[in-house]
Amino acid sequence: MTLLPLPLSQLRNVTLSDGSVCDVELIDDVVRGVRPSEGRPGEVGSSELDLTGFVLLPAAAEPHAHLDKALTWDIINPPAGDLEQAIASWQAYSVEMSVDSIADRARTQALAMLRNGTTAIRTHIDLLLGPAPLRGVEALVRVRDELSELIDIELVALAGWQAPDATVEAALDLGVDLVGGAPHLAPDPLADLRRLVAIADRRGVGIDLHTDESLTNDVTIMEYARLVRGWSRPVSAGHCVRLGTLEQHELDDVITEVLASNIGIISLPITNLYLQGWNHPVSTPRGLTALRALLDAGVRVGAGADNVRDPFNPVGRSDAFETASLLVTAGHLSLEEAWAAVSTGARSVMSLPPAGVSVGSRAELVAVRGSSLSDVVANAPADRFVIHAGRLVSRSHVVTDMALPSRTPLLETR
Repeated sequence: MTLLPLPLSQLRNVTLSDGSVCDVELIDDVVRGVRPSEGRPGEVGSSELDLTGFVLLPAAAEPHAHLDKALTWDIINPPAGDLEQAIASWQAYSVEMSVDSIADRARTQALAMLRNGTTAIRTHIDLLLGPAPLRGVEALVRVRDELSELIDIELVALAGWQAPDATVEAALDLGVDLVGGAPHLAPDPLADLRRLVAIADRRGVGIDLHTDESLTNDVTIMEYARLVRGWSRPVSAGHCVRLGTLEQHELDDVITEVLASNIGIISLPITNLYLQGWNHPVSTPRGLTALRALLDAGVRVGAGADNVRDPFNPVGRSDAFETASLLVTAGHLSLEEAWAAVSTGARSVMSLPPAGVSVGSRAELVAVRGSSLSDVVANAPADRFVIHAGRLVSRSHVVTDMALPSRTPLLETR
């Protein structure tokens, strides 16, 4: 059955992350009231939703996706390996892609993420090598417009060092929101960094760079922070794996610069755990940024999945609960910190309005069947209601039929 975007006025009997049971009032796309539950079920056929037995959380936001690459692992059949091998596999395949094929995969991936509770996505789009470098941009602009009622999608032009300035400018002219790139991969990283910052500054748009995505290379984020000092436009840095391998005094210096420029840091655990450390068979590094130090210092930190089932990551469930679980196990964050990183923290680094279960926040919410935050992060139940802009945009309900053994306490008689 097709679900039309249904405006909601009341969410009844929800369990919040602190364990309290409440009724939540929505007006348009904003939370206007959070009160102790009256215990009444929602009226059937009304704008009320009875969420007894569900935990209500701020909806996830994905601050760093690659919708143009998604779901290509089985098509490309690349070798398992590090970042360089993934890039080579992707570039070899990308010459064959059409606008329609990119759009079809991107749409499928975006809707899978929405179904699991992600209501905002920032996706990087490769400015492709060879002819028609804007194929990905054209495809993602189309998908963003098609899905605008259901999910917010931001577009970032991922400009490799070979991409001319004119191509980056053309992507912005087509409707891309931010400038992106991966300067640390360029022959002259600082020169490419300055080039990309200059384009964003000239065009008056924000910037979101892949930054220091390695375990040993020179750090570029210090220069990045100095170049964007005083900007009021969105500025963020994804990956930042190198920060996790710095000595404490070096990391302290980096954090000082990051705070001074209010750069949002985006951790991408599943992809970086896959791509990093292939050359370290013993005591393999975790391949994560310095999460604890950044959070403790007050840096804005978000987290996402990055790639899903493509040469850069052969797995991934399109589910922010997977990312949150990895932040707990690999990043040593608390359950609360982990969900904040994929929801409110992600929205912060994306420069989106605050959302969640508090008065005045945007009604971007996900309700998951379960008893507590630890329950839903651990088990990620598929029974979910997804609310975007105060409207029910997705609901999932799983039915399991299980055979019983012949001898059970219920079946035995004496």
